Amino acid sequence: MLNKITYKFRLYPNKEQRKILEQTLQTCRILYNNLLAERRDTYKKTGCSPSCYEQTMSLVEKKTDNPYMREVHSQVLQDVTRRLQRTFENFFDRTKKKKEGKWKGKIGYPRFKGRNRYDSFTYPQYGNGCKITGRKLSLSKIGSIRIVQHRPIEGTIKTCIIRRDIDRWYACFLVKTPATVVEMKHPKSRVGVDLGLESLITLSNGEKIEPTKYLRKLQKKLRREQRRLSRKKKGSNNREKQRIKLAKVHRKVRLQRTDFNHKLSHMLVNRFDLIAFERLSIKNMLQNHHFAKSIADASWYQLQTFTSYKAAEAGKSVKFVDPYRTTTDCSRCGFHVPKTLSERIHKCPNCGFTLDRDWNSAINILSRVGWGTAESTPVEIEPLPLPQRKEASSVAESGSP
Repeated sequence: MLNKITYKFRLYPNKEQRKILEQTLQTCRILYNNLLAERRDTYKKTGCSPSCYEQTMSLVEKKTDNPYMREVHSQVLQDVTRRLQRTFENFFDRTKKKKEGKWKGKIGYPRFKGRNRYDSFTYPQYGNGCKITGRKLSLSKIGSIRIVQHRPIEGTIKTCIIRRDIDRWYACFLVKTPATVVEMKHPKSRVGVDLGLESLITLSNGEKIEPTKYLRKLQKKLRREQRRLSRKKKGSNNREKQRIKLAKVHRKVRLQRTDFNHKLSHMLVNRFDLIAFERLSIKNMLQNHHFAKSIADASWYQLQTFTSYKAAEAGKSVKFVDPYRTTTDCSRCGFHVPKTLSERIHKCPNCGFTLDRDWNSAINILSRVGWGTAESTPVEIEPLPLPQRKEASSVAESGSP
């Protein structure tokens, strides 16, 4: 069995290489739209659309009519057809689920890609058109681009995705490694983690980490840039410049949040052998318009994801438990104590136990995992320091630490 890991490195192309990269994206985007239109029109006329194989075979003929396609590596163009095929497979899967009553949202027929809606292209075979040579990434039809490889790649590289992030470029390598991680049967240290908004996380030993609120801290700037964008004439150069300014503010929030979650998850994995979370339905929780912005800014799902894969690599364990009544049950006697959101202290009328609401919940989360019993009093352990908050660290820019 193999594990799939993605390594993300920053690229530094020169002006000429930037033009070629942008042109490659444009060529792939136009090809994607043409193939989508071909499927749609053919289906309307004949009731049957061309397959992925047929469209891939037609690329040779399309190259003779389009000189821009000749400037793009053949396998990059072939991957565009496979990308469109996956889009239709997802569409048919949603259609099937809709008929079975398992899909509540819109089905979403595949859409044409706008100018700023196509940001990546793929070399499906590493070594065929794409290869790292020293401090350069050699790309067929593009040239050798300087790459900052901040960590060694362990495993076999399968594919390479070149991705644009506003004005930055990244290379993402999909690597397969043997799955040799063995889960610990008897963890020495364990902790329950309660996710919240007043406190980002509360541990079962009583420690708390305050929420970062990166989005709210830049809310004023975001509103100002958004107002400036709305005043610009559509299609003008000034509007495009302002769109990039606004996108950079959003990117700053994203990188800050990602950097913080990487550091926090790393600390949790370093300290504990078993980490227990609630299995929250975050997608449904975002439907509450009173808390949606705060929940999105807290980025619970990202923290859980980072902690899970870091624990797997370290040979440790992350468990997800049923969140039902973790907040309302007493962690000492199990008595059900209903609470409103405004009640921040747990007071049990049955046994008289009084504790912080989130702390009580974290203890219940740990007790549901099945390894021993949770402690209801603080454990003498080294306090968890806050991760250093950087606006856009090199870790966040170039990938996971």
